[in-house]
Amino acid sequence: MKKISTRRLYYRIRHKYFTLNNAVIAVAFAITVSWVWGSLGVMERNYTLQKEVDSKKRELQLAELATSSLEFEKRYYQTREYQELAVREHLGLVLPGEKVLVLPANSQVVKAADASTTAQTRTTALTISNFRQWVNFLFGGNSKSISD
Repeated sequence: MKKISTRRLYYRIRHKYFTLNNAVIAVAFAITVSWVWGSLGVMERNYTLQKEVDSKKRELQLAELATSSLEFEKRYYQTREYQELAVREHLGLVLPGEKVLVLPANSQVVKAADASTTAQTRTTALTISNFRQWVNFLFGGNSKSISD
């Protein structure tokens, strides 16, 4: 009896579930899942690479700003105005009729006040949420903000 019920169960499973239609559906489902998984992997990789590109663009802009700043500083050091100020500061030379006034160093209270004002004026880095980063990535917000 046990043998007959096992055969019936095997027959039912084989003819009800292991049909050609179900096999085609299973293969299509497996192909779809693998395609979606691959697409998500490519999107993640592209997002990471886009962040790197944006970071490199920012570094390039900073390097260009530093270069131009150094160029302006170099030109300033070559001017007569700087040369005159440097001679006055380092050698203590003055023009005829000028008087030098030497002041004492700042007190600790003034130094502390200066330190607190500089700490308040520093800008803090903005933290962007993960959702906002995805929106920027999908709609090109990062590249627009860099080019502006």
